[in-house]
Amino acid sequence: MADLAREAGITVRTLRFYRERKLIPPPRREGRIAWYNEHHLARLRTIAGLLDRGHTLGGIAELLSAFDNGRDVGELLGLEGTIVAPWSEETPVRLTPEELADHFKDDVTPENLSASLDIGYLAVDGDEFVHISRRLLDASTELVANGVPLAAVLAAGREVRAHADAMADLFISVIRTHVLNDVLTRAAAGEPLAPTEVARITQTIEKLRPISKGIVDAELSMAMDRRVRAELESWRRRGEGSGGGGCQV
Repeated sequence: MADLAREAGITVRTLRFYRERKLIPPPRREGRIAWYNEHHLARLRTIAGLLDRGHTLGGIAELLSAFDNGRDVGELLGLEGTIVAPWSEETPVRLTPEELADHFKDDVTPENLSASLDIGYLAVDGDEFVHISRRLLDASTELVANGVPLAAVLAAGREVRAHADAMADLFISVIRTHVLNDVLTRAAAGEPLAPTEVARITQTIEKLRPISKGIVDAELSMAMDRRVRAELESWRRRGEGSGGGGCQV
C-alpha cells in the first residue's frame, strides 16, 4: 500500500480513504498480503485528474459507480494514460532526519520544517522525510551552500510554486478549450470515442508536453537575461553616480 501511495503521489491515509469510499477496487489477496497493480495506479491517476478538473469526490464516486462490467473512467474517455499521466519527471527522495541535517545544517529549524511541509516539498513517512523532488532538493542544497538562507529559499519556492500553478492553469485552459472541449463534452454525455479520435488526441497531448516545457524554459531564460542586464545597468549607474571609476571585467 505504501508503494502504491508513493507512486500515485498521495499519502497512505488518502489511499485508505479512497478504498473505504470504494473509489478503487480491492487488492488481490494472497493470505495476509494485499497486491496492488497498474490498474490501481491508473485509477488513482484518473481520480487525481478528475479532482484537478474540479470534480468533487462525491461526484467522482458516482461517476465511477456508473460503469458496469469493470469499465473504468479512463475507458470512457479513452485517454486515461495520456491525460492524467504525470507530466513531471521528478524522483522523490527519502531522508532520515540526520540526512536532512547533512543537506541544510543549522537551517533545519522547526520554522523551516513547517514551511517545507506546508509548501509540499517535504512529507513525513514514519521516522523519515520524503522530499518531493531530487532536482529541487539538489537545487535547494546548492543555494544554501552558497550562502542563501533556507528560509529565503523556501519563501522564493513558495512564490515560484504560485507562478508555476498560474502557468499550468493557463496551459490547461488552452488545452481544455481548443483540444479537449468537444471530447470531454461528448464523454460526459456517455458517447464513445472512435479509436482514430483517441489516437489523434493522444498524439496531440504527447506533443504538447515537451512544447509547454520548452515555452516555459525559453521564456524564463529570456526573462533572466533581461533581469541580469537590467541589474548590471543599475549597478553601473550607481557606480557612475557615486563618482567611482567602476571596474574592468
